[in-house]
Amino acid sequence: MNWTTNLPLIAILRGIRPEEVEEHVGALIEAGFDAIEIPLNSPEWARSIASMLTTFGHKALIGAGTVLEPEQVDQLAAMNSKLVVTPNTDVAVIQRAVGKGMTVAAGCATASEAFAALKAGAQALKIFPSSAFGPDYIKALKAVLPADVPVFAVGGITPENLHAFLAAGCVGAGLGSDLYRPGQPVSRTAEQARAFVAAYKEAVQ
Repeated sequence: MNWTTNLPLIAILRGIRPEEVEEHVGALIEAGFDAIEIPLNSPEWARSIASMLTTFGHKALIGAGTVLEPEQVDQLAAMNSKLVVTPNTDVAVIQRAVGKGMTVAAGCATASEAFAALKAGAQALKIFPSSAFGPDYIKALKAVLPADVPVFAVGGITPENLHAFLAAGCVGAGLGSDLYRPGQPVSRTAEQARAFVAAYKEAVQ
């Protein structure tokens, strides 16, 4: 299975507003990010995602996180969104998204959930909340998963601990509040983006 971006770090812009999204996404792309997730519990998420697809869709895999219902998948597909990230293992959501040709990173915590997500067609797995489980748990889980399945650590990932999750077998990570918090200046997003990219490159060199 292939993850379709050059840098396996997913920027999670939870809580971002339509009027500020372009500046932040622009800063992320400039730092090297090419996977952007706007969670559906963000204000006016449809406006933000649609505008980012228009502006940056040719440069990055852009889509939605916290996708909970098949109907939300339909709405995203109608705007040509390519990425669906779920917080849980919902077979109906995964199957709907895969059926529409979208890239799915399915949230899971156990081996049973991971295999259910893969059986439904998910191309990648998101272990959440990773910081609560720790790298050793993910390493043990990876031992029973197919070797070619991309596993992302999500939840509590920082530039300082990213290397430990990569060493445990994760291909990359989803980056939330340590990368972006609602209301923070674009300069902070750019600074953290550069820190994460540097940490990733140092860990995999």
